[in-house]
Amino acid sequence: MTKVFIDGSAGTTGLRIYERIGARKEIEMITLSEERRKDSGARAEALAAADVAFLCLPDAAAIEAVELAGDAGVAIIDTSTAHRTNSAWTYGFPELSGLREKIAVSKRIANPGCHASGFVSLVAPLVEAGIISRDAKLSCFSLTGYTGGGKKMIAEYEDTGRDALLDAPRMYGLTQTHKHLPEMKALCGLENAPVFCPIVAPFACGMEVTVPLFASDVKGTLDDIKNVYREYYKKGLVRFVDGESEGGFLSANAFSGRDDMQITVCGNDERFTLVARFDNLGKGASGAAIQNMNILLGLPEDTGLNV
Repeated sequence: MTKVFIDGSAGTTGLRIYERIGARKEIEMITLSEERRKDSGARAEALAAADVAFLCLPDAAAIEAVELAGDAGVAIIDTSTAHRTNSAWTYGFPELSGLREKIAVSKRIANPGCHASGFVSLVAPLVEAGIISRDAKLSCFSLTGYTGGGKKMIAEYEDTGRDALLDAPRMYGLTQTHKHLPEMKALCGLENAPVFCPIVAPFACGMEVTVPLFASDVKGTLDDIKNVYREYYKKGLVRFVDGESEGGFLSANAFSGRDDMQITVCGNDERFTLVARFDNLGKGASGAAIQNMNILLGLPEDTGLNV
Protein backbone atom coordinates (compact mmCIF):
# COMPACT_ATOMS: atom_id res chain seq x y z
CA MET A 1 0.00 0.00 0.00
CA THR A 2 1.44 3.35 -1.06
CA LYS A 3 0.83 6.22 1.35
CA VAL A 4 0.08 9.52 -0.40
CA PHE A 5 -0.25 13.02 1.03
CA ILE A 6 -1.57 16.02 -0.90
CA ASP A 7 -0.27 19.23 0.64
CA GLY A 8 -2.72 21.84 -0.63
CA SER A 9 -5.59 19.46 -1.23
CA ALA A 10 -8.19 22.26 -1.13
CA GLY A 11 -6.94 23.91 -4.34
CA THR A 12 -8.11 23.06 -7.85
CA THR A 13 -5.05 20.93 -8.70
CA GLY A 14 -5.14 19.11 -5.36
CA LEU A 15 -8.85 18.44 -5.64
CA ARG A 16 -8.45 16.94 -9.13
CA ILE A 17 -5.57 14.73 -7.93
CA TYR A 18 -7.68 13.48 -5.03
CA GLU A 19 -10.61 12.86 -7.37
CA ARG A 20 -8.40 10.70 -9.58
CA ILE A 21 -6.57 8.67 -6.91
CA GLY A 22 -8.71 8.82 -3.75
CA ALA A 23 -10.50 5.54 -4.50
CA ARG A 24 -7.52 3.58 -5.85
CA LYS A 25 -7.14 0.39 -3.83
CA GLU A 26 -3.34 0.39 -3.86
CA ILE A 27 -3.20 3.89 -2.32
CA GLU A 28 -3.76 5.00 1.26
CA MET A 29 -4.46 8.73 1.53
CA ILE A 30 -2.97 10.71 4.41
CA THR A 31 -5.33 13.59 5.17
CA LEU A 32 -5.35 16.50 7.59
CA SER A 33 -8.40 18.13 9.11
CA GLU A 34 -9.36 21.64 8.05
CA GLU A 35 -7.96 22.93 11.34
CA ARG A 36 -4.57 21.23 10.83
CA ARG A 37 -3.97 21.47 7.08
CA LYS A 38 -1.94 24.70 7.42
CA ASP A 39 -0.16 23.68 10.61
CA SER A 40 3.54 23.23 9.90
CA GLY A 41 3.98 20.49 12.48
CA ALA A 42 1.06 18.46 11.15
CA ARG A 43 2.27 18.89 7.57
CA ALA A 44 5.78 17.77 8.54
CA GLU A 45 4.35 14.63 10.18
CA ALA A 46 2.26 13.86 7.10
CA LEU A 47 5.24 14.35 4.79
CA ALA A 48 7.38 12.06 6.92
CA ALA A 49 4.71 9.35 6.89
CA ALA A 50 4.08 9.49 3.13
CA ASP A 51 5.73 7.54 0.33
CA VAL A 52 4.64 10.15 -2.23
CA ALA A 53 3.59 13.75 -1.60
CA PHE A 54 1.99 16.15 -4.05
CA LEU A 55 2.64 19.84 -3.37
CA CYS A 56 -0.30 21.86 -4.69
CA LEU A 57 0.80 25.14 -3.17
CA PRO A 58 2.07 28.63 -4.05
CA ASP A 59 5.81 28.77 -4.63
CA ALA A 60 6.82 29.98 -1.17
CA ALA A 61 4.68 27.36 0.56
CA ALA A 62 6.09 24.63 -1.71
CA ILE A 63 9.64 25.62 -0.78
CA GLU A 64 8.61 25.51 2.89
CA ALA A 65 7.09 22.04 2.42
CA VAL A 66 10.37 20.72 1.00
CA GLU A 67 12.15 22.10 4.06
CA LEU A 68 9.56 20.48 6.32
CA ALA A 69 10.15 17.12 4.61
CA GLY A 70 13.84 17.35 5.43
CA ASP A 71 15.61 14.02 4.99
CA ALA A 72 12.43 11.97 4.98
CA GLY A 73 12.32 9.41 2.19
CA VAL A 74 9.15 10.83 0.68
CA ALA A 75 9.10 11.35 -3.10
CA ILE A 76 7.84 14.87 -3.75
CA ILE A 77 5.93 15.93 -6.87
CA ASP A 78 5.74 19.72 -6.81
CA THR A 79 3.05 21.32 -9.00
CA SER A 80 4.23 24.87 -8.26
CA THR A 81 6.69 26.94 -10.29
CA ALA A 82 9.31 26.82 -7.55
CA HIS A 83 11.58 24.02 -8.77
CA ARG A 84 10.99 23.63 -12.52
CA THR A 85 14.36 24.93 -13.61
CA ASN A 86 16.25 23.66 -10.55
CA SER A 87 18.92 21.20 -11.71
CA ALA A 88 18.51 19.18 -8.51
CA TRP A 89 14.94 18.36 -9.52
CA THR A 90 13.65 16.18 -12.37
CA TYR A 91 11.29 17.91 -14.79
CA GLY A 92 8.10 15.87 -14.84
CA PHE A 93 7.38 15.57 -18.56
CA PRO A 94 8.19 11.90 -19.22
CA GLU A 95 7.61 12.13 -22.96
CA LEU A 96 10.79 14.20 -23.39
CA SER A 97 13.96 12.27 -24.18
CA GLY A 98 15.55 10.69 -21.11
CA LEU A 99 13.12 12.06 -18.53
CA ARG A 100 10.97 8.97 -18.05
CA GLU A 101 13.95 7.03 -16.74
CA LYS A 102 14.97 9.87 -14.42
CA ILE A 103 11.43 10.27 -13.06
CA ALA A 104 11.30 6.56 -12.21
CA VAL A 105 14.14 6.92 -9.68
CA SER A 106 13.69 10.53 -8.56
CA LYS A 107 12.64 11.79 -5.14
CA ARG A 108 12.14 15.36 -6.36
CA ILE A 109 9.94 15.90 -9.41
CA ALA A 110 8.88 19.32 -10.68
CA ASN A 111 5.53 19.06 -12.45
CA PRO A 112 5.38 21.19 -15.63
CA GLY A 113 3.30 24.34 -16.00
CA CYS A 114 0.18 24.12 -18.13
CA HIS A 115 1.16 26.59 -20.89
CA ALA A 116 4.72 25.27 -20.76
CA SER A 117 3.53 21.69 -21.30
CA GLY A 118 2.03 22.63 -24.66
CA PHE A 119 5.00 24.71 -25.79
CA VAL A 120 7.62 22.18 -24.70
CA SER A 121 5.76 19.26 -26.30
CA LEU A 122 5.75 21.10 -29.63
CA VAL A 123 9.16 22.75 -29.66
CA ALA A 124 11.58 20.48 -27.76
CA PRO A 125 11.43 17.56 -30.25
CA LEU A 126 12.05 19.92 -33.18
CA VAL A 127 15.02 21.58 -31.47
CA GLU A 128 16.40 18.13 -30.67
CA ALA A 129 15.97 17.13 -34.35
CA GLY A 130 17.65 20.32 -35.58
CA ILE A 131 14.53 21.60 -37.35
CA ILE A 132 14.25 24.58 -35.03
CA SER A 133 17.58 26.22 -34.17
CA ARG A 134 18.47 26.97 -30.56
CA ASP A 135 18.78 30.68 -31.33
CA ALA A 136 15.30 30.83 -32.93
CA LYS A 137 13.03 33.67 -31.92
CA LEU A 138 9.63 32.07 -31.56
CA SER A 139 6.16 33.19 -30.57
CA CYS A 140 3.44 31.28 -28.76
CA PHE A 141 -0.31 31.87 -28.43
CA SER A 142 -2.10 29.94 -25.70
CA LEU A 143 -5.80 29.70 -24.83
CA THR A 144 -6.77 28.36 -21.42
CA GLY A 145 -9.93 27.74 -19.44
CA TYR A 146 -10.48 29.83 -16.33
CA THR A 147 -9.97 26.97 -13.84
CA GLY A 148 -6.23 27.43 -14.34
CA GLY A 149 -6.48 30.70 -12.42
CA GLY A 150 -7.46 29.04 -9.14
CA LYS A 151 -10.41 29.44 -6.81
CA LYS A 152 -10.59 33.24 -6.96
CA MET A 153 -10.76 33.31 -10.76
CA ILE A 154 -13.21 30.41 -10.83
CA ALA A 155 -15.50 32.32 -8.47
CA GLU A 156 -15.28 35.43 -10.66
CA TYR A 157 -16.18 33.54 -13.84
CA GLU A 158 -18.96 31.54 -12.23
CA ASP A 159 -20.58 34.53 -10.53
CA THR A 160 -23.97 35.14 -12.15
CA GLY A 161 -23.39 38.88 -11.89
CA ARG A 162 -19.89 38.81 -13.33
CA ASP A 163 -18.34 41.72 -15.19
CA ALA A 164 -19.25 41.70 -18.89
CA LEU A 165 -15.54 41.87 -19.75
CA LEU A 166 -15.28 38.24 -18.61
CA ASP A 167 -17.63 37.17 -21.40
CA ALA A 168 -14.82 37.48 -23.95
CA PRO A 169 -11.28 36.06 -24.05
CA ARG A 170 -8.79 38.16 -22.07
CA MET A 171 -5.07 38.43 -22.71
CA TYR A 172 -2.72 38.56 -19.71
CA GLY A 173 1.02 38.26 -19.04
CA LEU A 174 1.24 41.61 -20.81
CA THR A 175 4.77 42.44 -19.63
CA GLN A 176 6.30 39.27 -21.16
CA THR A 177 7.36 38.03 -17.72
CA HIS A 178 4.95 35.11 -17.36
CA LYS A 179 6.15 32.59 -14.77
CA HIS A 180 6.22 29.73 -17.32
CA LEU A 181 8.72 31.43 -19.62
CA PRO A 182 11.91 30.20 -17.84
CA GLU A 183 10.93 26.53 -18.19
CA MET A 184 9.69 27.04 -21.77
CA LYS A 185 13.13 28.35 -22.68
CA ALA A 186 15.22 25.96 -20.58
CA LEU A 187 13.48 22.67 -21.39
CA CYS A 188 13.59 23.37 -25.11
CA GLY A 189 17.25 24.37 -25.00
CA LEU A 190 16.45 27.77 -26.51
CA GLU A 191 18.65 30.81 -26.23
CA ASN A 192 15.66 33.16 -26.33
CA ALA A 193 12.35 32.99 -24.52
CA PRO A 194 9.39 33.15 -26.92
CA VAL A 195 7.08 36.10 -27.31
CA PHE A 196 4.23 34.65 -25.27
CA CYS A 197 0.54 35.56 -25.51
CA PRO A 198 -1.58 33.70 -22.91
CA ILE A 199 -5.37 34.14 -23.11
CA VAL A 200 -7.96 33.13 -20.52
CA ALA A 201 -11.40 32.50 -22.00
CA PRO A 202 -14.90 31.92 -20.53
CA PHE A 203 -14.84 28.11 -20.52
CA ALA A 204 -13.88 26.01 -17.52
CA CYS A 205 -11.31 23.47 -18.67
CA GLY A 206 -9.19 23.01 -21.76
CA MET A 207 -6.09 24.41 -23.38
CA GLU A 208 -4.84 25.09 -26.89
CA VAL A 209 -1.20 26.10 -27.32
CA THR A 210 -0.08 27.27 -30.76
CA VAL A 211 3.39 28.00 -32.13
CA PRO A 212 3.34 29.63 -35.61
CA LEU A 213 6.28 29.11 -37.97
CA PHE A 214 7.44 30.28 -41.38
CA ALA A 215 8.87 27.45 -43.44
CA SER A 216 11.79 29.74 -44.29
CA ASP A 217 12.72 29.92 -40.58
CA VAL A 218 13.10 26.18 -40.03
CA LYS A 219 15.31 23.43 -41.40
CA GLY A 220 12.78 21.04 -42.85
CA THR A 221 9.34 20.70 -44.36
CA LEU A 222 5.86 20.27 -42.98
CA ASP A 223 6.20 16.52 -43.54
CA ASP A 224 9.55 16.47 -41.75
CA ILE A 225 7.91 17.97 -38.67
CA LYS A 226 5.08 15.45 -38.78
CA ASN A 227 7.57 12.60 -39.04
CA VAL A 228 9.52 13.86 -36.04
CA TYR A 229 6.34 13.89 -33.95
CA ARG A 230 5.29 10.43 -35.16
CA GLU A 231 8.59 8.94 -34.04
CA TYR A 232 8.97 10.99 -30.87
CA TYR A 233 5.56 10.35 -29.34
CA LYS A 234 5.20 6.59 -29.45
CA LYS A 235 4.91 6.19 -25.67
CA GLY A 236 3.16 8.15 -22.95
CA LEU A 237 0.17 10.44 -22.92
CA VAL A 238 1.11 12.72 -25.84
CA ARG A 239 -0.18 11.62 -29.23
CA PHE A 240 0.41 13.06 -32.68
CA VAL A 241 -2.65 13.19 -34.95
CA ASP A 242 -2.38 14.30 -38.56
CA GLY A 243 -5.12 16.50 -39.97
CA GLU A 244 -7.81 16.00 -37.33
CA SER A 245 -10.22 18.89 -36.72
CA GLU A 246 -13.84 19.61 -35.93
CA GLY A 247 -15.05 20.58 -39.38
CA GLY A 248 -12.11 22.89 -40.03
CA PHE A 249 -11.96 24.18 -36.45
CA LEU A 250 -9.79 23.24 -33.47
CA SER A 251 -11.61 23.81 -30.19
CA ALA A 252 -9.62 24.72 -27.10
CA ASN A 253 -11.90 22.66 -24.83
CA ALA A 254 -11.92 19.46 -26.90
CA PHE A 255 -9.87 17.66 -24.24
CA SER A 256 -11.76 18.96 -21.21
CA GLY A 257 -11.85 16.31 -18.50
CA ARG A 258 -9.06 14.26 -20.08
CA ASP A 259 -5.50 13.61 -18.93
CA ASP A 260 -3.76 13.16 -22.27
CA MET A 261 -2.57 15.56 -24.98
CA GLN A 262 -3.02 15.72 -28.73
CA ILE A 263 -0.59 17.55 -30.99
CA THR A 264 -1.03 18.33 -34.66
CA VAL A 265 0.43 20.49 -37.41
CA CYS A 266 -1.67 22.70 -39.69
CA GLY A 267 -0.85 24.92 -42.65
CA ASN A 268 0.87 24.75 -46.02
CA ASP A 269 4.37 24.69 -47.51
CA GLU A 270 5.03 28.34 -46.58
CA ARG A 271 3.42 28.83 -43.17
CA PHE A 272 2.24 26.41 -40.53
CA THR A 273 1.13 26.17 -36.92
CA LEU A 274 2.07 23.63 -34.30
CA VAL A 275 -0.89 22.95 -31.98
CA ALA A 276 -1.18 21.14 -28.64
CA ARG A 277 -4.58 20.51 -27.07
CA PHE A 278 -5.17 19.18 -23.57
CA ASP A 279 -6.92 19.99 -20.28
CA ASN A 280 -5.19 22.66 -18.20
CA LEU A 281 -6.05 20.61 -15.09
CA GLY A 282 -5.27 17.28 -16.81
CA LYS A 283 -2.00 16.88 -18.70
CA GLY A 284 -1.45 20.53 -17.75
CA ALA A 285 -1.47 19.86 -14.00
CA SER A 286 -3.11 17.04 -12.01
CA GLY A 287 -3.08 14.37 -14.71
CA ALA A 288 0.61 14.95 -15.34
CA ALA A 289 1.34 14.74 -11.61
CA ILE A 290 -0.45 11.40 -11.34
CA GLN A 291 1.32 10.13 -14.46
CA ASN A 292 4.62 10.94 -12.73
CA MET A 293 3.51 9.10 -9.59
CA ASN A 294 2.52 6.06 -11.66
CA ILE A 295 5.99 5.98 -13.20
CA LEU A 296 7.56 6.20 -9.74
CA LEU A 297 5.44 3.26 -8.60
CA GLY A 298 6.22 1.16 -11.68
CA LEU A 299 2.59 1.22 -12.84
CA PRO A 300 1.19 1.82 -16.33
CA GLU A 301 1.36 5.58 -16.87
CA ASP A 302 -2.36 5.97 -17.50
CA THR A 303 -3.47 4.15 -14.32
CA GLY A 304 -6.45 6.00 -12.84
CA LEU A 305 -6.43 8.61 -15.60
CA ASN A 306 -9.00 9.55 -18.21
CA VAL A 307 -7.40 9.01 -21.61
